[in-house]
Order: sequence, then structure tokens, then C-alpha cells
Amino acid sequence: MTLRIYNTLRRTKEDFRPIEEGKVRMYVCGPTVYNYIHIGNGRPVIVFDMVRRYLESIGYQVTYVVNFTDVDDKMIQRAKLEGSTVPEIAERYIAAFLEDSRKLGVKNTIHPRVTENMEEIISFIAQLVEKGFAYESGGDVYFLTSKFTEYGKLSQQKLDELQFGIRIEVDERKRGAEDFVLWKGAKPGEIAWPSPWGDGRPGWHIECSAMAKKYLGDTIDIHGGGQDLIFPHHECEVAQSEALNGEPLANYWMHNGFLNMNNEKMSKSIGNVMNVRDILSAARPQEFRFMMLSTHYRNPLNYNDDVLSQAKNSLERLDNCVVNLKHRLKDAAEGEADAEVIAFVESAAQTFTAKMDDDFNTPDALTAMFNLAGDANRYLQNAEVTRGSLDAILARFAAMDEVLGVLAGEAEDLVDEEIEALIVERGEARKAKNWARADEIRDLLTARGIVLEDTPQGMRWKRK
Repeated sequence: MTLRIYNTLRRTKEDFRPIEEGKVRMYVCGPTVYNYIHIGNGRPVIVFDMVRRYLESIGYQVTYVVNFTDVDDKMIQRAKLEGSTVPEIAERYIAAFLEDSRKLGVKNTIHPRVTENMEEIISFIAQLVEKGFAYESGGDVYFLTSKFTEYGKLSQQKLDELQFGIRIEVDERKRGAEDFVLWKGAKPGEIAWPSPWGDGRPGWHIECSAMAKKYLGDTIDIHGGGQDLIFPHHECEVAQSEALNGEPLANYWMHNGFLNMNNEKMSKSIGNVMNVRDILSAARPQEFRFMMLSTHYRNPLNYNDDVLSQAKNSLERLDNCVVNLKHRLKDAAEGEADAEVIAFVESAAQTFTAKMDDDFNTPDALTAMFNLAGDANRYLQNAEVTRGSLDAILARFAAMDEVLGVLAGEAEDLVDEEIEALIVERGEARKAKNWARADEIRDLLTARGIVLEDTPQGMRWKRK
């Protein structure tokens, strides 16, 4: 089966054909680093890391770029409030973003910064001016939207009917109300760079066009971001890049759906914005990642405490299965994989691939993992199991998780509170004569190096 991707540009799924055989060039719009990333920002971080992982798993060499907007109005305002500087604000929140990303299992990424690519941005704007697609007015430079006849093709809106996503204000400096800024003249005391039009800084849209061109070329395979970026940000990127290069900016446009908080849109005005690091202080990163991938990336996702709790419970089933498989390796008989194991492992692999090839259908791919866990648990009930069978099942779990990144890592340690909670749960399971769950918890603790000891004062534990 061929990988098919839903292309926002044409509103349909299309067979994926890279520009260069065996290689993928991929650009995803990154954060403006004036604060910690909230969970809405966290969704594209996880979604497009998953996309990149899957592409690599099926043999592509992926060049993956996620930019940092490290200068803009919000950062200038933040610096003024704190009595700091824009570079200091940027360094703090870039470090925080990288730390949060690492915890979430995001693989190494190319992270260009706006301030480190100012020469390329200014050159890009100058070429647009030279070609008649941009003009200087009062120290600012604007893109002449009316000259790019395909403006609106990504968002499928006509230039003379644009209403969604843009607030048009009267500005006598602009030739057209829809013209957008490429270069902003600096106000007194603001951070600025010299340019042919005076000191200033770039507009938001031009930054990504310039950095995508520098790091990936005139046309890239995949451009991604949140659904809220389709218009105006990505629409403006298309106009700028294609006006200058005369080539498509991207062959495939991917956009993840919105994330709501308790069925409400996240908004600072109603105080329901939650940062990723606040969630990670109370939940395992794998649980947050699982929650994000349990809904198809294009669908809206509603966050509340219940969905994170459900993710935790679901992951326990997978983690416990893997722990039990490794535990049985100690007494497994030497031998090749049993025929029944080969059959259900191969079935899980085929289903997983088919679902991921269908526009990265992670909810159904996760179902394939749970089906594998169910088959594996039934196999583990046998009095005798073979090492080849266990190795085959574990290898399939590892291959799936290389894409999804939701299982507990080998080095992950249980903290004391988790151990105490599991011991309490085991005691309750024994009282209820739920011997299967009691044994499951015992095996989990044993595999993590936790020794349980009965004493006259009750159960106690220690690490090996």
C-alpha cells in the first residue's frame, strides 16, 4: 500500500511521491518563544514528530526543520515588562521548548532562528521589491497581494471576499487593504536590524518563506502546522515564495486540528490555557503523547483530566504486556517463534502499516498495538513459551513504538509514589481475588527492580 496524505491544498488524500527518491524535505512552523508552550502548541510538536518518525521507518531520509520566531511584538512587550531584552527572553524559552520536546520524545531537529537568518530574509524581501511584488511605504515594506493572482488558493478564499482570519484596518500606507507587511520599521528603543528601507525587523510571514528556502530549497515535500495557520500565515507564505521562486512552495500541506479545553476554545481571556510543562509535572510524557495520538491529527481534540487518565490506564496495559514478555524470557525455552506467534505478529505489522499509510491514522495504529498485546497475553498463559516467540513479539512492539513513542523506556524508573500506589492496588486486587491483576503488578514491579517483602508490619519494598 502507498502512503497517502491529506493535502490541504486540494482537500483530498493523495499518494505521497517525494521530490527526490528516498528523501523528504519537511518544514513545520515552530513557536514564537515569549512563553512556555501550551498544550495547543504541543499538538503539532507531537503530530509532526510522529510523521517524521513514520517516514523514517519506511526508509526515507528526512530533513526536518522547525523554526524559532525569536523576535516579534509579543517578545518586545515581554522584555519591557520584565526589564529584560528580547535575546534574553528568547534564550530562556528556547531552552524550555527544547527541554519539553526532549521529554516528549521528539527526535533531533534543525531549529533555525529568525535573528540568525536576517541576511536571507532581507535579501528575500529585496528581490520581491525588485520583481514588483512588494513596495516600501513609510519605512515599512508590504507584499502587493493583488499582483499574486493565486492568493487564496490554500485557504480556498477569493481575494475580494476574504473575511476569515484577518482584521483589515484602514492604513493609508498600504495600496490594498489585504496587503501584508514584510518589513516593519523600528519604533524608538526597539530591537532592530539595518536594511535598505531603514532599521527594523521582519514581518511574521516572510520569516518562514526565507528559512524554508535556505534550509530546504525552493520547493519542499511537506509543510506542516496547526489548522489556525492556514490563513493568513501559510497563505502569505505561498504568495511570497511562489512570487519569488516561480515554483510551488510545498507539494503537500498538512494541518493538525484544534485543541479545546473542556469543550471550550483555549483563551487567555477566560484563563483556560495550560502549559505543557505543567502537565508533565503531573503526568508521564508518554501519557500526554498517547493522548495526542489517540485522536486523528486532523480531527479536533478535547483535553480534560479524564482523557489524560484514560491515556494512563491504556498505556498501563501496553507497558505491562511488554514487562511480562521480558519477564518470561527468564524461563523461556530455546527455540524459534511458534507458528501462531508469527501469524499474529505479522497481522499486527500489516494492520499497523496499513493504518499509518492511510494519512497517519494513529488511533487505528494504536488499536493494532492493543490487539498485539491481547494476542501476546494469551500466548503468555501457556505453560511453555519459546524465546524466539517472545523476541518476535517484543521486536514488533519496538518497531511500532519507534513510530509512536508511547511505551515506557528501558531506563524509566518508577518514583516512590507510583510504587506505593501500585502496592496498594495489588493489595486491593488480592482482597478482591483478582489474581491476574495482582500478578501483573508484581511482575511489573519485579521487572523494574522492585522487591516486595512481607513483614509483621505489612508489605514493604526495596530496590535491588
